[in-house]
Amino acid sequence: MFMYRQMEWFIKLFADTNSVAHIVTLLALVIFLGFRLGKLKFGSVSLGSTFVLFVSILVGHLYAYSGWNNAEGYCVPLNVLNFVQDFGLILFVYCIGLQVGPGFFSSFKKDGIKLNTYSIAIILLNIAVMFGCFFLFFDTSDLKNLPMVVGVLCGAVTNTPGLGAANEALSEVQSRNPALAHAMEGHEIASAYACAYPLAVVGMIVAVILLRYILKIKLDAEQEQIRLAAENNPHAKPHRMTVRLQNKALDGMSIRKIRSFIGRNFVCSRMEREGELLTPTIDSVLQTGDLLNIVCAEDDAEAVAAFIGTIEEKDWQVVHSPIVAKRVVVTKPEVEGKTLAQMHFSSEFGINITRVIRSGIELFADRNMHLKVGDRILMVGPQDSISHAESVVGNSIQDLKHPNIGPIFLGVLLGVILGSIPFTIGSIPNPVKLGLAGGPLIVAILIGAKGYKVRIVSHTTSSVNMFVRELGLSLFLAGVGLKAGANFWHTLSQGDGIKYVWVGFIITVLPIFIVSIIARLKLKLNYFTLSGLIAGTYTDPPLLGFSNQIAGNNAPAVSYSTVYPLSMFLRILTAQLIILLWCA
Repeated sequence: MFMYRQMEWFIKLFADTNSVAHIVTLLALVIFLGFRLGKLKFGSVSLGSTFVLFVSILVGHLYAYSGWNNAEGYCVPLNVLNFVQDFGLILFVYCIGLQVGPGFFSSFKKDGIKLNTYSIAIILLNIAVMFGCFFLFFDTSDLKNLPMVVGVLCGAVTNTPGLGAANEALSEVQSRNPALAHAMEGHEIASAYACAYPLAVVGMIVAVILLRYILKIKLDAEQEQIRLAAENNPHAKPHRMTVRLQNKALDGMSIRKIRSFIGRNFVCSRMEREGELLTPTIDSVLQTGDLLNIVCAEDDAEAVAAFIGTIEEKDWQVVHSPIVAKRVVVTKPEVEGKTLAQMHFSSEFGINITRVIRSGIELFADRNMHLKVGDRILMVGPQDSISHAESVVGNSIQDLKHPNIGPIFLGVLLGVILGSIPFTIGSIPNPVKLGLAGGPLIVAILIGAKGYKVRIVSHTTSSVNMFVRELGLSLFLAGVGLKAGANFWHTLSQGDGIKYVWVGFIITVLPIFIVSIIARLKLKLNYFTLSGLIAGTYTDPPLLGFSNQIAGNNAPAVSYSTVYPLSMFLRILTAQLIILLWCA
């Protein structure tokens, strides 16, 4: 009895389901344990933060079994769970939108169109297989089955944002459809998601391995194909060379006029004339015999050199002069969105910008390139001039360390407003909404891609974006799991839980085999590119990690990043639309 009294405060902490201390304790516990267990690897696969869902389902089940649930039947007040779930979802999808936004529209260029076409085909097949299984294996007259099968779909394609969008859309529809709300009592689509998810992660990797043997693919030949493609298709990688001006037709022309005349873009960062080292501007006039230090895109190098003169060897670094090269970081918000041409670095400051490093990728400094906060630009010129230009762009690393919270919540505000606007689709009697997932996602993509046009600085450090995203995801999963836990065991053991597992596996692997075999046999798509495409289409990092490991090159990562933005958008949108269109 004495021991019980001493521990009464501790027991009350977990038993008083309405206290703030209990709510915070339970959320912190399931998130902590989820992340710890999520780091465990099964072979080369780990579930990461998704383990928060499984831990929270377990805790929710234990509370239901112990009888500690409140009058509503939950271990935390339902309105609190709904807030935690929805607010976490908003933060999560918004940060995803900011991440994919800069590459969303560019992913449709060149080979991106072909890869995204394959990706869309897989997504549509996932949905088609889902509906096929729904009509073949489930009672279509039972209103709860379609939403539960959508949960299976989200688990089968390992897309948590899609689960959030479907869950939010289901809540919207239930508020207008009492019959559906009654049918869904005791059923959470997160339970179906949790049933399908683990086998889906393994199924993708197994499918990619089996494709290798079914199609008789030799990894060495695939790696050689990637190497040759990289050699024959240089893109915007910067190339440095020293060229002696010998084309007499260019004598007396300015660099600006020569660039226009050649039709190729290049930067002349330094110039030697009669032994004197000079820093040319875009309007500098060249003379026959000038030695030029030129930086241009790799695929333009041969044409530029052939037109100007001959390539020579010179080590510009050993020349003693006041000219220096320095990497400067863009940190001033007012620079966001301006092109290099609009900054007038050459004409006003007497310096040249030869390269831009963005997200770890080195790019040629094209005059039409829009600068973004966080870009690192390479300036070449006199030290005093660089110091002056440096003050214009900021170059304050400390500024980048402060999270840009204001624009994040402005975007969240606009996203919630957009998601709340009702609109009609065809003959559907009730208006539909983009919801708390679709609205913030679309706004975030637009801000990430085009925010500079309205002077919205979306830059946050990758660590800040990752932190907010993981915080939102963990809150969402904890809220969903604690709600689903009360009935999860019943769903798995006595309901359709086992059916959800194998139906999810079919939804996962069948589209992979169909599209991959067609892409390989008819269009000869490289195996490593194909594996990255599948990982991006299923938004599945474990498969990407496996693909990178066997590839030994960046081909999987390139195709993953090409299809990921559109795939993530479509996964969220389609999961939501299926619920809205079918159940409305």
